[in-house]
Amino acid sequence: MSLPSTEVQDSGAREGAGILESRLTGLGREEFARDVWGRTASLTRGASGFADVFSPSAVDELVSRRGLRTPFLRVAKDGATLPSSSFTAPAGVGATVADQLDDTALWRAFADGATLVLQALHRTWEPVADLVSGLSAELGHPVQANAYVTPPQNRGFDAHYDVHDVFVLQIEGAKRWVIHEPVLPDPLRDQPWTDHREAVADRAAHGTPHLDTMLRPGDVLYLPRGWLHSAQAQGQVSIHLTLGVHAWTRYALAEQLTRAALAALGDDPAMRRSLPLTERATNGPNEPGGSNGADGTGGVLDLVRERLLAAVAEADPSPLFHRARRSQARPAPLGPVAQLAALSGLTTTSPVRLRKALEPRLEGTRLHTRVGHLDFPASDLVPVARLLDGRVRTAGDLGLALAGRLLRAGVLVPADR
Repeated sequence: MSLPSTEVQDSGAREGAGILESRLTGLGREEFARDVWGRTASLTRGASGFADVFSPSAVDELVSRRGLRTPFLRVAKDGATLPSSSFTAPAGVGATVADQLDDTALWRAFADGATLVLQALHRTWEPVADLVSGLSAELGHPVQANAYVTPPQNRGFDAHYDVHDVFVLQIEGAKRWVIHEPVLPDPLRDQPWTDHREAVADRAAHGTPHLDTMLRPGDVLYLPRGWLHSAQAQGQVSIHLTLGVHAWTRYALAEQLTRAALAALGDDPAMRRSLPLTERATNGPNEPGGSNGADGTGGVLDLVRERLLAAVAEADPSPLFHRARRSQARPAPLGPVAQLAALSGLTTTSPVRLRKALEPRLEGTRLHTRVGHLDFPASDLVPVARLLDGRVRTAGDLGLALAGRLLRAGVLVPADR
């Protein structure tokens, strides 16, 4: 079966292009959405150089110098995950932390063929964080990043599928990838591959691969959620980044609609009334869902269905949906010392801007963000609304009192950050 594949030449020269086009796929957002997103695997040869994002030296620094703790790292060998106790140790004098990474134990495991999985790199490595933040904004879905560091001729995990879409960015070395089509298309987050272990193993062992290829530095592989994959390093250490896209689904939207409808029904006195008493505790014809409804519950069930459908039809899931969306990621980093200096030195000419990745939403007089909500008097609504475009303002444009309040709340930051 053919696989969508593109080759990118001098991708960094395309000024103004988004991350999808300039670094990952060579395709603009609209083209990627139309032809690839959620539909099929896609391979892009020579998509970009990623030395500015991640590298072998970054792996060594994170493992040996950053004092990382679990679960920022997993270790896998021969398809199984090793217990964290095998690669963690106390931090030594002055630090009562018992589960920091033990670089000696990790070296021995790595030399013995184990794969190191650096998790949540969007929280621990700034260049990866910047890439993830930009991609998430471009896609409109939450994104996270892991790195997989595999010694020569070894594999980390058996064939499996993920419940999120992934972009695989080959950083160092070469890795063979074998891809099969899904046994469960578009799995939800509570439908992991382990629920279909036998079907996954059978397809991986006996099915015809959709793709069997070697990824080399600069190559990018996109896999929709549910696509089976396994990978094995070749003659040298392999390092790849996996950008996991936790896509919002129609099912998730249905969940928000249902919650909004139930919240509305909670305000309906008729819906809060008790069901009629029944003669026995077992399910029977006179209980909810029974056949004859002799005690009136048949009519009640019809009423509940009618009002529930009406509530769903009238429900506005936007507030709940945006709240859930805000909870899926973090805002841009905020340094307390620099923030205090900005607040202490605030003048009318101080340049300020909205903190990035806040997911702000102004509803009436309340501003909702990832760091909480703020209520404003009517006189402040116009300058607050202007802030939402992300442009640089001066504290004087906003008013010193308002700018100070927003800096203190961690919503506003100096424009040089």
